Amino acid sequence: QVQLVESGGGLVQAGGSLRLSCAASGRTFSLYRVGWFRQAPGKEREFVARIGWSGGSTYYADSVKDRFTISADNAKNTVYLLMNSLKPEDTAVYYCAGGNSLMSWGYWGQGTQVTVSS
Repeated sequence: QVQLVESGGGLVQAGGSLRLSCAASGRTFSLYRVGWFRQAPGKEREFVARIGWSGGSTYYADSVKDRFTISADNAKNTVYLLMNSLKPEDTAVYYCAGGNSLMSWGYWGQGTQVTVSS
């Protein structure tokens, strides 16, 4: 099993920045990739970004490309999501997810709230 714990959410004004952290513990050696998802009120959960657990390839949703950066620090078993130029529409609960393969996201954190005021 892998446990994921998010932190770093909060309230920020439009145009500001936040950095989310996702700390992984347990059988982290089994991870293949880690990603971030978000869910706004009344909407379905949507993909934000992902990274290979060993680093390397990254992929972003079009809505956050060029504003958000995902990175991994394997020594700390932590994945980060740096969010710049935040917009009110970025307001959501952000979830960290981990997968053992390309086909699944088997592990989820509890989520952290990000609120962007206009």
